[in-house]
Amino acid sequence: MKLSGDYTNAEIMEVHQIKNVTQIKRWMQWYQEGEVHRLAQSIGKQYSFNAELSEIDELRKKVLYYEIKEELMGKYRELERRWNRPSS
Repeated sequence: MKLSGDYTNAEIMEVHQIKNVTQIKRWMQWYQEGEVHRLAQSIGKQYSFNAELSEIDELRKKVLYYEIKEELMGKYRELERRWNRPSS
């Protein structure tokens, strides 16, 4: 909207419910500096300067997922063995 020149800052602020014109200026700065990836971050979430940290966090989540999955599968196998025992 800002790049097109068809909208004023006030109009952009109203449409996107932005409370401070500084936010538009910051977004323009990121755009001009080629940091467009920063535009995708959630509002109120601080930018992480270490992209590897988020990748490590993702890997930790996956490891935890598979650990829990394996634990649950072990419990399920034990229950299945009990269900399939021949009656004496």
